[in-house]
Amino acid sequence: MSVQDALSKAQAEFEKSVSHLKDEFNRLQVGRANPALIENVPVEMYGASQPIKAVASISIPDPRTIQIQPWDKSALAAIEKGIVGVGLNLNPINDGVCVRINIPPLTEERRKDLVKVVYKLAEDAKIVVRTARQDANAHFKQLKSSSEITEDDQASAEKQLQAKVDEFNKKLEDLAKEKEKEVMTV
Repeated sequence: MSVQDALSKAQAEFEKSVSHLKDEFNRLQVGRANPALIENVPVEMYGASQPIKAVASISIPDPRTIQIQPWDKSALAAIEKGIVGVGLNLNPINDGVCVRINIPPLTEERRKDLVKVVYKLAEDAKIVVRTARQDANAHFKQLKSSSEITEDDQASAEKQLQAKVDEFNKKLEDLAKEKEKEVMTV
């Protein structure tokens, strides 16, 4: 693997960490209804565990309500059980036709707790970036020790890698600040 291959691989890992962080942020309950909150909740149906999105349609009739309309009415109880069992502190209401979930408004204390979760998720993403950087640097050292690249090439590659690391860490910090602002907005 060449220096460019190692840099490309590291950048792909960086991009994965950013997209994963965005997905995680979408799943956070911030006082508004969002299908991402429940679409991957596992439901026991037909002898197998499936995500809700595979057995029902999910809609948002108003900003504080999620409505789940199963394609098979026998799935209502399983959907309700799955939502309660996943520990999101949501109370599903089964009306015999669909399951509705009312999203409660966030308290100030809950908002502060969510901000802590936001920064923990961002730090986890930064750890992925650091790990990818360490792997790439180790590869550069290996290339240098096997005399495939010079010391100057190694230094140049490390400098390019660090520039990418700084760029992606900035993106992660910006995403976290943006999400904090969203969470703290009443």
